Amino acid sequence: VQLQASGGGLVQPGGSLRLSCAPSGSVFSFNALGWYRQAPGKQRDMVATITLGGSTNYADFVKGRFAISRDSAKNTVILQLNTLKPEDTAVYYCYGLGLLGREFWGQGTLVTVSS
Repeated sequence: VQLQASGGGLVQPGGSLRLSCAPSGSVFSFNALGWYRQAPGKQRDMVATITLGGSTNYADFVKGRFAISRDSAKNTVILQLNTLKPEDTAVYYCYGLGLLGREFWGQGTLVTVSS
């Protein structure tokens, strides 16, 4: 199973970005899909997840600013990042929890928020 992440880049504070995660299998072959992030020198933190049933969960530090969704037609999971702050700068990793409980990680995509 592979998770292909894309969409990172450089954005000014207050700006927006859209990250995409495309699994090699169906998005419905995972108990959950989502995003984690890791800033330099810090631990990897959960950002947002969406379950097979469509329930979403967000870290407190992104609530009201980020939104995760699933596009079944394109077989992708989208993370919309709005009102970005410099502290959102990190490598963002796509994450998948398989139906049998195995975890999968995609390659990271760098998000840099800077003026």
